[in-house]
Amino acid sequence: MSKFTGRTGQVLEADRPSAFDVLKGWGIQKGAVAALVDGKPVDLKTILMSDAIVEPILADSEEGLHILRHSASHLMAQAVLHLYPGTKVAIGPSIKDGFYYDFELPVSISEEDLAGIEEEMRKLAKAALPVERVEIPRGQLLENYINAGEVYKAELVSDIADEKISVYRQGDFDDMCRGPHVPDTSFLRHTKLLSVAGAYWRGDEKNIMLTRIYGTAFADKEALEAYLKRMEEARRRDHRKLGRELDLFSIQAEGPGFPCFHPKGMVVLNNLVDFWRREHVRRGYCEIRTPLILDKDLWVRSGHWDHYKENMYFTEIDEKPYAVKPMNCPGGLLVYKSSLKSYRDLPLRMAELGIVHRHERSGVLHGLMRVRCFTQDDAHLYVTPDQIKQEILGIMDLTRYVYRDVFGFNYHVELSTRPENAMGSLEMWERAEASLEEALKESGVPYRINPGDGAFYGPKIDFHLEDCIGRTWQCGTIQLDFQMPERFDITYVGSDGNQHRPVMLHRTVLGSLERFLGILIEHYAGAFPYWIAPVQVKVIPVKPEMEEYARTVEAQLKAWEVRVEMDLRDEKLGKKIRDAQIQKVPYMLILGEREMNERTLSVRDRALGDLGTMNLDAFREKLASEFDPRH
Repeated sequence: MSKFTGRTGQVLEADRPSAFDVLKGWGIQKGAVAALVDGKPVDLKTILMSDAIVEPILADSEEGLHILRHSASHLMAQAVLHLYPGTKVAIGPSIKDGFYYDFELPVSISEEDLAGIEEEMRKLAKAALPVERVEIPRGQLLENYINAGEVYKAELVSDIADEKISVYRQGDFDDMCRGPHVPDTSFLRHTKLLSVAGAYWRGDEKNIMLTRIYGTAFADKEALEAYLKRMEEARRRDHRKLGRELDLFSIQAEGPGFPCFHPKGMVVLNNLVDFWRREHVRRGYCEIRTPLILDKDLWVRSGHWDHYKENMYFTEIDEKPYAVKPMNCPGGLLVYKSSLKSYRDLPLRMAELGIVHRHERSGVLHGLMRVRCFTQDDAHLYVTPDQIKQEILGIMDLTRYVYRDVFGFNYHVELSTRPENAMGSLEMWERAEASLEEALKESGVPYRINPGDGAFYGPKIDFHLEDCIGRTWQCGTIQLDFQMPERFDITYVGSDGNQHRPVMLHRTVLGSLERFLGILIEHYAGAFPYWIAPVQVKVIPVKPEMEEYARTVEAQLKAWEVRVEMDLRDEKLGKKIRDAQIQKVPYMLILGEREMNERTLSVRDRALGDLGTMNLDAFREKLASEFDPRH
């Protein structure tokens, strides 16, 4: 007889019960898709052999959704095999918000075919097929897959050293998997297939292109419908779609991953840069610029050659190897070394809007969110050890101001610790991580630990923005670095007259300007705040006779440095107003005969509609009241 304990004090004694039996004995089995046994997730059917702490994994919890979605990927694979005989299956993991499965299909499919696959999945779910876990000797499983022609599964088994491999079976389908999974397919009624894409086997462009089908699953119908509604809103806000409609940017076939910015896109970027510069001057930063291409030896010294080479581009100058910079920090270190520094010069805050290039695989490129060339709003702070905490707190105050006060984002913070490819001693890493954590605690900002996700040269604090439909984006970062000052042998003269090693803080706030623009487009659905809107006012004369007055209004607005356009097209007034609304222009000035005679303006707000009639001075006061962080 074994003794089982629940987290809230429940106790049950039983002989070899299943995890489900234990939960049922306590009356807490409802909604469970699996169980935690001594902290380890297991199937509900798992037989418990000895004393343990047992608790349910509920379908709507983070872990429960992961299990639900992984199980749904198996269900989808089973449906695809039913509908497309001869299909070879590859991998089908759970991912954030959903799942996917990769297939080598005998025919080409499109998103129009997803409805048929969904229908087959519904039939399989309704059948409540039991999901059973079995362990098969590695050699036997490999032979099974080879005989069945499942080349991808056979390759995966070949990479596994375990003597036995767990396999999950449901009806006529089985798939090797660690699990756990749902008890039967009836748990998978609330699924939706979302899209079809191409994906190279194992992410390698040299391998065959497989068909990847994406889907999602939820614990109940309401959660699924809410998610699909959010997805529809996300499609409406897609920055690639709005970028075309608002004429902000394009990505041409001649330069995949290298965005071209159109005049209106440059207006937004230039206003962001203007704000960035003014705010950095206010906070004691100086601005530098470093070369785009630098000698290979520099990148060897910095560690990028050994730790980041696969993400870099290379060239040759005068028969010597050079690299296009993927990061700005080594160039900034050269600027620091160009003159002798004293403790009186520290903290030294050097900011740079540096253009960097990183090699990204073509399959992961995505509009402005994932590109190969971008502008990083970098800064490198050189500080004494006793200045670390205060400087980190200053950066956190800057990020709070930019994210929350200027752009209205909520955000959360993560502390990312030592990765596997870390450079430097464990002692140095522990000291750096402790410094960051001390500053975080003093700031009072809630944070969570993200183990193993630090940069190769130091731990970091990451800032994740939340947009208006609940999606999160990692933008800002603070990285504490004891490594680069050692590798580049940078020093300062202390108050004792001796040479000392400064500590280096790497920092971004906006992250990539290009990516931040993409985030803003989607956050605001293209309706930028007045201060960065490409066109702030549209002047719309009702008839050709009002053109002269319209030009007078336009000239006055330009004199006030308002970005203004005039619509002189031979179109109906309603269409002109609708087109200005589609272009997300903050204000429209309708000029008819009465406005011309009275030298007034009929003002429309893109969100509030008709604001009534006012003269130019009153409209100027209205514009002056608009928020602008640069003033």
